[in-house]
Amino acid sequence: MEMKPAELFILKQEEPFKSMLLHLQMHIERSFPDARLKYKWRLPVYYIQEKPFCYLNVSHKKGFVDLGFWASAHLKDNKHLVTDGRKVVKSLRYFSLEEIDQKILDSVLQEAYQSKGKGFYQKKNL
Repeated sequence: MEMKPAELFILKQEEPFKSMLLHLQMHIERSFPDARLKYKWRLPVYYIQEKPFCYLNVSHKKGFVDLGFWASAHLKDNKHLVTDGRKVVKSLRYFSLEEIDQKILDSVLQEAYQSKGKGFYQKKNL
């Protein structure tokens, strides 16, 4: 069986990135059995009901893994989410496997799941 590009992206990473990515991959797939891992924009991207849900990214230069969310305007957990100058996307950022807090990860993933399909921006009342 041939590996998919998103899986190859994860498996080709050096440590500690590979362990962090595999941990996040398993957690997302266990939490959301309907999530489908695809390879878009040269990144592993999870889709739920044919819409992008979250993505995995590695910064070798800065030494972290990002679990990014597009519907970030609808996410309340601003204490743990990083914007890093991005206007739409926010992410959970990890520099080591030990840094991944399961409660925070679960909370943000569930909130993102509840917000799926709401779009990038939060509509303001006029």
